[in-house]
Amino acid sequence: MRIGIDYTSAARQSAGIGRFTRELVRAALALDEDNDYRLLVAGRQPVAQAHLPRASRRYRLVQTPISERNLVRLWHRLQIPLPVEVFLGRVDIFHSPDFVLPPVARAVKVLTIHDLSFLRVPECADPRLRWYLGQVVPRSVGRADFLLADSESTRRDLVELLGVPPDRVQVIYGGVDAMFAPVEDAEALRRAREKYARGRPFILAVGTLEPRKNYPTLIRAFARARQAARLPHALVIVGRKGWVYEPIFAAVDDLGLHDEVIFPGFVPDEELPALYNAADVLVTPSFYEGFGLPALEAMACGTPVIVSDVSSLPEVVGEAGVRIDPRDEAGLAEAIVRVVGDSALRAGLREAGLRRAREFTWDRAARELLGVYARLGRG
Repeated sequence: MRIGIDYTSAARQSAGIGRFTRELVRAALALDEDNDYRLLVAGRQPVAQAHLPRASRRYRLVQTPISERNLVRLWHRLQIPLPVEVFLGRVDIFHSPDFVLPPVARAVKVLTIHDLSFLRVPECADPRLRWYLGQVVPRSVGRADFLLADSESTRRDLVELLGVPPDRVQVIYGGVDAMFAPVEDAEALRRAREKYARGRPFILAVGTLEPRKNYPTLIRAFARARQAARLPHALVIVGRKGWVYEPIFAAVDDLGLHDEVIFPGFVPDEELPALYNAADVLVTPSFYEGFGLPALEAMACGTPVIVSDVSSLPEVVGEAGVRIDPRDEAGLAEAIVRVVGDSALRAGLREAGLRRAREFTWDRAARELLGVYARLGRG
């Protein structure tokens, strides 16, 4: 078969869905000896191919002469039916791994939905993006022949919120890159603490600065924990500014925590393993997550995790982390004090997290994806 994949997110987004798509496609290409692939990238900007096999005849990168912005406008706002086959030629299956389907003439259509946060927690979404996704995602879901979800939580949301028949959607969990592993190099850990936490022990959170991440509650819980247990820790919140992030900085201002709460911005992938390893605990207090990759990466590094007991996070973490109500500020503060202050608990969480993380591999995800392609290809 010839399989087309929209590789634009992998080429243009450094984290999140971009990383998910890069890793899944890389693993699939490494395993698949039968099919040919056409990887579609919107626009002519250079594309890094470090994640793709060198000198492979199994895939070809196809860039469109039309920019991503203009394609989005043509396909999804104006709904002009310019099919992907114009760029890719004939394909048997076309897979869009980023929420929306472009026009497809004849191929079997596969769509990945990572989350439905814009429907489940609309108050946390960027208003402009919420309107756009509210228009194009249900339309794309309705056109897709088969759907993939990152978690059982997202699968349930598709069934409950968009009326998708349960047999039309399959869960394929993401994996964790092999670079996320325990780091024994004391100097590397010291450098991470110096660079990101001003040399202090620290509590870590990873994710875009936006309402769904619930960072104001984390900041207030951190302040409570510091006061209750005289913690010497900093709170390091890693991620780019997203939308409606002003309440995050307002919480820091209100509590006078400018020296204790640190915002390094985006951290390159290659620096994340040492950062996870150097942290005493990773906290993910989100109101909603489609998968929750930072928690999985932290567990793979042997770092204890505290996560919200909502959406996909209990699926990913299982019994290997501490789970809290994301709206319970006092409960989160208590969990932070307990994990940071109890070395036996931390050791147990470390071992449980390492075991749990080993269950999530990109190799397994790719095998499941190839199984979907094979089944759909047989009709």
